[in-house]
Amino acid sequence: ARRAAPARLGRGKLPACGAACGALAAVVAVSLGVPVYALAYWLVKGDSTTLPSASVWSSALTTLGYASAAAAVSTAAAVPVALYGWRRGTRLARTAERAAYLTRALPGIAVALSVVFFAIRYAQPLYQQPPMLVTGYVILFFPLALTAVRAALAHVPPGVEEVARSLGTRPLAVFVRVTLPLVLPGLGAAAAMVLLTASTELTATLLLRPTGTQTLATQFWIYTSGLAYGAAAPYAALMVLMSVPPVLLLTRRALASHPTPETSR
Repeated sequence: ARRAAPARLGRGKLPACGAACGALAAVVAVSLGVPVYALAYWLVKGDSTTLPSASVWSSALTTLGYASAAAAVSTAAAVPVALYGWRRGTRLARTAERAAYLTRALPGIAVALSVVFFAIRYAQPLYQQPPMLVTGYVILFFPLALTAVRAALAHVPPGVEEVARSLGTRPLAVFVRVTLPLVLPGLGAAAAMVLLTASTELTATLLLRPTGTQTLATQFWIYTSGLAYGAAAPYAALMVLMSVPPVLLLTRRALASHPTPETSR
């Protein structure tokens, strides 16, 4: 690949930089400034913000627990599917890998109703139990984990596993000592994406949660449905704060995958 030659703007450098910086600042102001201002306004001015802190933190811990479980299961389940598609490359492997993305096209309520039907008919002891909610999350967000794991495998040098096998190493040892360390950042990105998405899921949570269980999304929905925006603001603020670590992890991963010319030297 040839290195791109930069175009010198000359006198148009300052206007171009000003326009670009202004456009980026406008995007940041609209996408980040407006929600933060609205949250701060309802936290300070809202008449219904005097809630017991235990309810807010209890919902946060519940959300984090279910989202973390879904992230771990989805990432672990995506590894064999991604490995099969990466190693084989056959029509069957491509079909199996692409079929996994179909659930991403389904609405959450359809997946939740399917899980409820299956639990009532074939696994009634699991009805309205935590595993049922985690299962719904895994079905919904498995494609996100598979995308990240598959992208990480694409960066593995071709033939590296064959070289390790030629040295007499068993397949499982090759995966643990060679492949897994190379795709470990991708596994972290997969878990972060599932965690970020599952922590704000509402429709499936309303149908699959155990009786009496409240997450940040369900509590936010309850208060906003009653027009109690001041009471809903703490839950929205916690959802925003919980999204910061996964977003930072994904951003660092993206920057590491696309180094600048200065860092690549």
